Amino acid sequence: MTSVTTPDVSGAATVQRPKRVRGVWFLVVVGALAALMFASLTVGSRDVAWVDIVAALGGATDGFDQAAVAVRIPRTVLAVLAGAALGMSGAVMQGVTRNPLADPGILGVNVGASLAIVIGLAYFGLSSANSQIWVAILGAAITALFVYTVGSLGRGGATPLKLALAGAATSAALASFVTAVILPRNDIAEGARSWQIGGVGGATFTSIWQVLPFLAVGLVVCFLSARGLNSLALGDELAAGLGERVAIARGAAALGAVILCGACTAITGPIAFVGLVVPHACRLLVGVDHRWLLPFSAVVGAGLLTGADILGRIVARPAEIDVGIITALIGAPFFIYIVRRQKVRAL
Repeated sequence: MTSVTTPDVSGAATVQRPKRVRGVWFLVVVGALAALMFASLTVGSRDVAWVDIVAALGGATDGFDQAAVAVRIPRTVLAVLAGAALGMSGAVMQGVTRNPLADPGILGVNVGASLAIVIGLAYFGLSSANSQIWVAILGAAITALFVYTVGSLGRGGATPLKLALAGAATSAALASFVTAVILPRNDIAEGARSWQIGGVGGATFTSIWQVLPFLAVGLVVCFLSARGLNSLALGDELAAGLGERVAIARGAAALGAVILCGACTAITGPIAFVGLVVPHACRLLVGVDHRWLLPFSAVVGAGLLTGADILGRIVARPAEIDVGIITALIGAPFFIYIVRRQKVRAL
């Protein structure tokens, strides 16, 4: 079977892998994710043996090791779910905007969700997890719409550079608003500052069950948008000529990405760069067909965030570094590399 060459979101030629090759790669990344999940249960300030993992999975928490595993199980599950959500939302955002620099963090969507939650906590007594998730999704949606509108102004429409600049400016402004809201409120300041870093350390199955329906809806909407994203990659005019309802396809895909971003931010805090790094890496493995790219982005995103969480536990033993800091250290150089590679100058 021969490979097919198609344009990616940046307009560059990308080789589509044969289905057999993509299937092999999918098994590889799923196996790597399983290994990382096992490592996440064993590695930390206190390393544990597999017998303690089996005992903890059975409900035993008698010894220190088993108690440590019991805490790491929901943490690992949350890292997998959040990583999958962020990886897929990044791929969808890059497809919707045809912008290789798109990412929930870079476009300010995560910060918009954070500001909405902080305002709800400070001024409206927002306490329930479900309410925080709904508010975060609303904040993410408003921010995404604002950034895309601002980035579309002027000649050339929504170019990658204009969207990145609009997102960066919006993120900086909203981050300042978050700080302004938190500072005079000592009752929420400590928890909000810790949450703002982004992490999975406080995961519980209660919070996971509350956010799971939102993540499931977002993932399903994004999966169903894969064919539409393939059409949008050809350009709006050609997509419309092929019978695609461009506005509906773009809106549905964006809705799925916003739901994933908002729900994930509500439970973990704003975690940046996962949605930027993962889709680019996955395109090297499977090409640009979103029917393959989206599930790959979910699995690789889950692995990246789980691996980053493990790394955060190792490098500062016996203390820990929040996963949001690790992903920033990984993603920032990659962002600079993408900008330099694209050589985008349009304003």
